[in-house]
Amino acid sequence: MTWSFGSIIGLLIAGVILGLIGRLLAPGEQKIPFWLTILAGIVGALIGNLVATWVGVRYTGGFDWWRHIFQVIAAVIAVLIADAVYPRVHSGQRA
Repeated sequence: MTWSFGSIIGLLIAGVILGLIGRLLAPGEQKIPFWLTILAGIVGALIGNLVATWVGVRYTGGFDWWRHIFQVIAAVIAVLIADAVYPRVHSGQRA
């Protein structure tokens, strides 16, 4: 896969949108910085696309509902993982 400037900008925009949706849908209050929210959204976008490809619904006619649902679910999980890991890493604690 080649990365163009447009695909990187698109991934950043998807990261912002999916990260914010992930934070909204994740239970509780997440104490992670905005850059980590974007990173969780990017991870959600990439993993959601991968799952949609495995299931066979990545490229469909019209709006790709299933792909976006997979992306949102992956973003929520990524936000929850980031929220669990970030305080420990940020404070210097080791598991």
